[in-house]
Amino acid sequence: MTIDAILDNIHPLPAASKQAIKPYITEVNYSKGHILFQVDKIKMNFYFLKKGLVRAYAHQGDHEVTFWFGQEGEPVISMNSYVKNTKGYENIELLEDCEFYELNANDLHRLFLEDIHIANWGRRFAEQEMIRIEERLISRQFRTATERYKELLKETPDLVQRVALGHIASYLGITQVSLSRIRAEIR
Repeated sequence: MTIDAILDNIHPLPAASKQAIKPYITEVNYSKGHILFQVDKIKMNFYFLKKGLVRAYAHQGDHEVTFWFGQEGEPVISMNSYVKNTKGYENIELLEDCEFYELNANDLHRLFLEDIHIANWGRRFAEQEMIRIEERLISRQFRTATERYKELLKETPDLVQRVALGHIASYLGITQVSLSRIRAEIR
């Protein structure tokens, strides 16, 4: 996926604004298993996923809890580091070999001050993240595990083929045994 398409997917930018932001973007590659962001670390980078798959998770006791998955075209950041310049609460692990577009958040913040279109793009990004978090919270609070799984299949059907079932179960807030039961029921 091109950087132009990814930027415009968040919020369309005029050509001049895209040209202003592009010199600050570099392409980087990391291998499957790499931890892009680590819990309790500040990392002031903003990534756009060109190719691959990632997951954000944290440890809770003796197991991991997956918060979200990121696929091609999506931004990948630690919101704590990006917004507050504080330590992140999550690990972000590459589930496949990944190609990213990388942008330092400090450069992006400076561009916000210089270009109103880029500032509005950043506002739209934040609004979309807020809605995504709210939808996830509502889903966890008011939908059954079966409904959450069906929603995942509807919204991102290829994810089930690309992600280990243990990670999907963790994302849904259930055990892998419960996920197997749900999958058997809806076939």
